[in-house]
Amino acid sequence: MKKLILSILLLIGVAFVSKAQSFRGPDKSPMDVAYLPDNFAHDRKPGEKAIAKAYYSRPNKAERVVFGGIVPFGKVWRLGANEAVEFKAFQDVTLGGKSLSAGTYSMFAIPGENEWTIILNSDLDYWGAFSYDESKDVIRFTVLTTRSEQVIESFSIRFEDLGNNKAVMRMGWDQTMVEIPISY
Repeated sequence: MKKLILSILLLIGVAFVSKAQSFRGPDKSPMDVAYLPDNFAHDRKPGEKAIAKAYYSRPNKAERVVFGGIVPFGKVWRLGANEAVEFKAFQDVTLGGKSLSAGTYSMFAIPGENEWTIILNSDLDYWGAFSYDESKDVIRFTVLTTRSEQVIESFSIRFEDLGNNKAVMRMGWDQTMVEIPISY
C-alpha cells in the first residue's frame, strides 16, 4: 500500500513540475516601451514624472513590402504587431492638435500613401484590430508621412522632447515615418 501511495504522489509531483515549467517560446515581435521623456524609466530622477508612454510590439520588415503590402492602405492597423498599441497619458495632453485627457488608450492608424489617420480608442486589451470598435474612438487626426533614407527594420516608436512643453512622437517602419506633435 505504501508503494502505491508513493507512486501516486510521485506521478502527481512529476505532472505538477512538468506543467509548472511549460513556457511559450519567445515572440517573433517583442514588446517594447517608449516614454516621454525618452528613456524615462532608466534616466528618471527623484520627483520627475513621465508625460506619456506607449507599449507596442516590434515586427520586422524581413524583406517584405510593408505599407501597401502586409499593412494595407486604407484599413485600420494596430500599429506594430500582436496587441494594439497601448498609449498612456499621465496628464492631459494635446496630441495631433486634439485634446486628450489623462488615461490609457489603444492606438491605431489607417495608413495611406501620403498621410495616416491616427486613432485613440477607449477599448483596451485585445489582439490586433479585429475587434476594433469605431464607436469607442476618443480622438482622430491625420499626420503626413515622410520617407526615411534608411530602412527601419523593426517597427519603432520614440518620443523626442522639444522643450517648452512640446514633443513629437515618431513612428517608423521600412522607409515610412510619421510624426505626431504633442503639447502638455
